Amino acid sequence: MSSAYPRSFSHIGISVPDVNKAVEFYTEVMGWYLIMPPTEIEEDTSAIGAMCTDVFGAGWGGFKIAHLSTGDRIGVEIFQFNNQQNPEDNFEYWKTGIFHFCVQDPNVEELAEKIVAAGGKKRMAEPRYYYPGEKPYRMIYMEDPFGNILEIYSHSYELVYSAGAYG
Repeated sequence: MSSAYPRSFSHIGISVPDVNKAVEFYTEVMGWYLIMPPTEIEEDTSAIGAMCTDVFGAGWGGFKIAHLSTGDRIGVEIFQFNNQQNPEDNFEYWKTGIFHFCVQDPNVEELAEKIVAAGGKKRMAEPRYYYPGEKPYRMIYMEDPFGNILEIYSHSYELVYSAGAYG
């Protein structure tokens, strides 16, 4: 018998070139709550400094971080690292790692347009239906203004995939 049980999702960390602009985007366009405004973290012997050295190794220097929360209480950490670089292509989906995150909004099209108006872009021309003519479940891939890939679902993950195979 397995002792595994479903863990809850706590938060995700997103790197951006400008934490203040990212906070503005994610609060105004996505409607997320600002929990902790942008704060400077320095490489030192404080508890948070030691934790970061454990993760990043010595010599990371410092960064800015802000904490937000989605409508369903998932945390979002926004990082602006001192040595931040914009990748040539931030959509290397074939490489190991997280290549997108997904939000849910019943009006996929309206949110997509808000993202574009705020400096983001569509990765697809229009939303696509999972079950055309059968169910209203649709999605679209986007980029935030900083190049991070996000997807928008019209319905919950469980509803979209409980309908069966892609067919």
